[in-house]
Amino acid sequence: MAKTQLNVRVDEGTARAARERALARGVSVNRYIEELVRQDTGEAGHAFVEAAADFMKQYEAVFAEDSGTDGDRRHEGRG
Repeated sequence: MAKTQLNVRVDEGTARAARERALARGVSVNRYIEELVRQDTGEAGHAFVEAAADFMKQYEAVFAEDSGTDGDRRHEGRG
């Protein structure tokens, strides 16, 4: 992905907090800010949900076989 430069001005306390949090996480301040924006815009959540849906679709038959169910038959005998 192409990168673009974004210059922002923040007070010294905010800058210090960003540096400290980035250091604690073992990432650059740039990476830390990118992660915050992605979290705020939901990109990380969307990517996780899409990956989980793909995983479930790929292994749907395996899960059904392991649990002894296959679609509509899972409710037979109940109730």
